[in-house]
Amino acid sequence: MGSLSKSDKKKVLDFAAWGFNISTSVGIIMINKALMATHGFSFATTLTGLHFVTTTMMTIVFRWLGLSQPSHLPLPDLIKFVIFSNLSIVGMNVSLMWNSVGFYQIAKLCMIPASCLLEVVFDHVHYSRDTKLSIMVVLIGVAVCTITDVSVNAKGLAAAVIAVWSTALQQYYVHFLQRKYSLNSFNLLGHTAPAQAGSLLVVGPFVDLLLTGKRVDHFGFTSLAMLFLALSCFIAIGVNLSQFICIGRFSAVSFQVLGHMKTVLVLSLGFLFFGKEGLNFQVVFGMILAVAGMIWYGNASAKPGNKERRSVLPVRSEKLALDEKDGGEK
Repeated sequence: MGSLSKSDKKKVLDFAAWGFNISTSVGIIMINKALMATHGFSFATTLTGLHFVTTTMMTIVFRWLGLSQPSHLPLPDLIKFVIFSNLSIVGMNVSLMWNSVGFYQIAKLCMIPASCLLEVVFDHVHYSRDTKLSIMVVLIGVAVCTITDVSVNAKGLAAAVIAVWSTALQQYYVHFLQRKYSLNSFNLLGHTAPAQAGSLLVVGPFVDLLLTGKRVDHFGFTSLAMLFLALSCFIAIGVNLSQFICIGRFSAVSFQVLGHMKTVLVLSLGFLFFGKEGLNFQVVFGMILAVAGMIWYGNASAKPGNKERRSVLPVRSEKLALDEKDGGEK
């Protein structure tokens, strides 16, 4: 990329980061669907703990190869991050069990306004009119193509609220910690993945027993189930790494908005590989509207002044501060 300008290089790297995240995220959804629906491994929280085990192994290998440099993350910040992350994982699983699919989708859509509010309150960010309107179009489009039945109950609402805010805080914190402590994605994963792996493998089996009524240690593994489990854990390395890369390069809000491209892709691939049941004009219209909103958001985000940050977070690296000033999508 030697002949490319700095802005062109950034666009190429941004596109590569999004492509990495979308491809691994869609891939793991399809693999997990086969693992859970076809092979009966319904222990989602324990599975996430195993995902972080393989991610931890990746960070150890990278450190051994010298691709990841020693870094520091204070224990209180690590504990807060792990609490937010694990509450997000457990909250989303419990919300899906206690709520209708329609209300679960509404809760997922609420993560964008929650992430926006966090940036407004803590970073004093001001969004342009086009950015706000494009986010609304994305939300409406995804709602139209995913929300069907909507029923609410008290415990389901509580689980959804916890899931939404813990997820928004976790994703905000990824960006916050990378800026504050000059951590790259490998460094941050090296600190957080082992803690999440250990904690989720401890609480995961109990959460899954509550959600499914089944014990993970009683699951009858077949060779195919083991193969899909191994594939899921392998792809999870890319999912976890690409999430940190994308949020570090952009923001939690952009990660949520453009991340709905995964929703559209999963729907499309589902219709392609698992039959066209449920495919109708409403779904197609919603997907087109969502994609149009994402394109609008991308263009609006590229314009100067689309999102102004009026406070400066002190960082330990002068180079990082310069990168953020020159950098992009903020």
